[in-house]
Amino acid sequence: MELSEIMLRIKEKYHETDSKSGALFLLAVFFEEAGELAEAVRKSEVDSVREELADCLFMVMSLANYFEVEIEEKLIEKYLKDDPSSRWDLPS
Repeated sequence: MELSEIMLRIKEKYHETDSKSGALFLLAVFFEEAGELAEAVRKSEVDSVREELADCLFMVMSLANYFEVEIEEKLIEKYLKDDPSSRWDLPS
């Protein structure tokens, strides 16, 4: 299944609720899920990392749908056609 199809299905199922919840609520839930992901990574709990990554991705998709962002296009543009990692300040 393509990312755009997953986004569409999520929008069909959750957009009404997300619209009522509002952007700041969705962002707060994303931050909560990101915190849970951080804890799972810190503990090296692979099953929990898998679960929390799915939760974070879902919230990113919900936010993208809320703001009508074509996230698949932006990912391709920013990370496949370009390479921002060349500008990252990585340790030597």
